Amino acid sequence: MPLFTLSRKLSPWMLGASALLVSCSPSYQSLHQKALLIDTHNDVLSQVVMEGHSIERDLTGVAHTDLARMRKGGVDVQVFAVFCDETYGNGKAFKFANQQIDSLEAIVKRNPDKLQLVYSPAQAKQAVQQKKIAALTGVEGGHMLEDNLDHLNHLYQRGVRYLTLTWNNSTSWASSATDEKAGSGFKGKKGLNEFGRQVVQRMNQLGMLVDLSHVGEQTFWDALAVSTKPVLVSHSCAASFSPHPRNLTDEQIKAIGKNGGVIHLNFFSEFLDSAYTRRMGTFMARHEAEIKELRAKGLSGMALRAALYKKYPQESATINPPLSLLIDHIDHIVKLAGIDHVGLGSDYDGITSAPVGLDDVSTYPLITQALLERGYRKKDIEKILGGNFIRIWEANQPTAVAKK
Repeated sequence: MPLFTLSRKLSPWMLGASALLVSCSPSYQSLHQKALLIDTHNDVLSQVVMEGHSIERDLTGVAHTDLARMRKGGVDVQVFAVFCDETYGNGKAFKFANQQIDSLEAIVKRNPDKLQLVYSPAQAKQAVQQKKIAALTGVEGGHMLEDNLDHLNHLYQRGVRYLTLTWNNSTSWASSATDEKAGSGFKGKKGLNEFGRQVVQRMNQLGMLVDLSHVGEQTFWDALAVSTKPVLVSHSCAASFSPHPRNLTDEQIKAIGKNGGVIHLNFFSEFLDSAYTRRMGTFMARHEAEIKELRAKGLSGMALRAALYKKYPQESATINPPLSLLIDHIDHIVKLAGIDHVGLGSDYDGITSAPVGLDDVSTYPLITQALLERGYRKKDIEKILGGNFIRIWEANQPTAVAKK
């Protein structure tokens, strides 16, 4: 979920994952490797692959994601986000969504020993047994339907297994969290209209999960009222820690639990820590002149920030939140909704910053270590890492159409 379309994919790169992983105990590593690790949101397709980079190569320092680091991090099932922003209007958005799916299919075809496209939980489990990463897609933004249910059917047939009803922009049939927030100036109808309800109903029939990340509160409640299946929140956090419009209130978290759905936590520092933006702003302002010089030399995005962090290690070490704060969000959701309703949706390659140590897709084992240290039992960790998503995916299997 790119927060801003023009933002580049940044990472703190303050502490190398390899240095932190040295401290992991063998029992911790063993648990992580045996557990089914599913990440429900990674933006590498739209933000890296479509810009000409290949995840078959080492993209360290360029992107959060490549195949080798996914394997190192123990990723078993990856939902690749299909994304474009609101500037892709009718005639462009749906086409670009299909181009991204084409790109993933091409990557899988070139790497049959490493990746397998999957369309059901059973196929995903089979791929993992064959030591392949199970790959599937989720469309991030209902505007890619272009107000056409036939497009929804087509995307399902191409393997899309969830649709985020809105991105930051509202559609003609659903309002977004960005537009519903106070002072946004949004003049449209909040929530779902009749066509929006038809979209949710058709998704239930197809077996496509209804994703409520990014949607406004009224859309959230309307969708819950319509859906007959457990819903997905693919990459969001708890508003009680950071009151961002993209995060969920306690009432919403409890409602997801009652619905049977799962909230997958986003790793973005701003969603985890309400004080992050202030700290980062202070750091960047302090080095404004140097930033201009680095940009003049051709540095930008990840490379620019990495250069600053390397030069000012003591300052940079105080900017990103600790990994423990991500675990605090998990604790909070477990307390309100239960252990069956939380998972991981990193938003790698769609975020500008993550907790200390979570540099890229190779660092997921640190989360398992932190959960163990927090006192979570093995079976509960397995639910968080992937078991909960498998449960709702199975619960959303088709009711009115044949499986792919």
